[in-house]
Amino acid sequence: MSYDNFSRFYDMLTDNVEYEKRADYFCRLLSMCGIKEGILLDLGCGTGSVSVKMAEKGFDVIGVDSSIGMLNAAQQKMFESGRHMLLLNQKMQEIDLYGTVDCAICVLDGINHLDSAEDVRKTFEKVSLFMNPGGAFAFDVNTIHKHKNVLADNAFVFEPDGLFCVWQNNYNSSDNSVEISLDFFEEEDGVYYRTGESFSERAYELDEIKKWLEDSGFEVVGIFDDLTTDEVRADSEKAVFLARKK
Repeated sequence: MSYDNFSRFYDMLTDNVEYEKRADYFCRLLSMCGIKEGILLDLGCGTGSVSVKMAEKGFDVIGVDSSIGMLNAAQQKMFESGRHMLLLNQKMQEIDLYGTVDCAICVLDGINHLDSAEDVRKTFEKVSLFMNPGGAFAFDVNTIHKHKNVLADNAFVFEPDGLFCVWQNNYNSSDNSVEISLDFFEEEDGVYYRTGESFSERAYELDEIKKWLEDSGFEVVGIFDDLTTDEVRADSEKAVFLARKK
């Protein structure tokens, strides 16, 4: 999964995310662990929208992503913002940094994009390895409820300017994964050109994620409903974890 085709259209398809609001939220979570500045690792940074916002809020940002296309877009945003960030082409479960970090985030279900529970555990272990004691790790995940009842076997259509996108899902109940197929149609001079991207997302029991964090040397501070500090609900579509490195 290169996500390179997806990277060309990602910002158009996530135009409703409210990145400023989401960055403020993650800053609030980190501050609950006493982290208001320092070196921040942005796992699965994508096109860098959150990375740039966190840099504007005073963090020294390291953005990590497995997609060259996503990182190219992130680099362009970095230049346009006038902020400096270190961008690394690495898989989350294989990160290899030059030093330690004070905090880490993973925003917009990046953890769900890992192929297996073992990759999730490896990611947590790597984050723990490179994080200073007392550091904070905040990330969100799509829940099993969302995979079963929202994404499921549904199809969605998006029509931002100059693009027609068909998003189709295939839900697998055996591992709570969703196979996602995206078809992009770009109009040019009355002709539509088609490209595509396929990838999967997997959801996990929240208790499993909590255990993997604890096994990796973290203390779980809270599991919240998205964009709040309210306790996650059975029908929450997204759960947000806040953990502190022991």
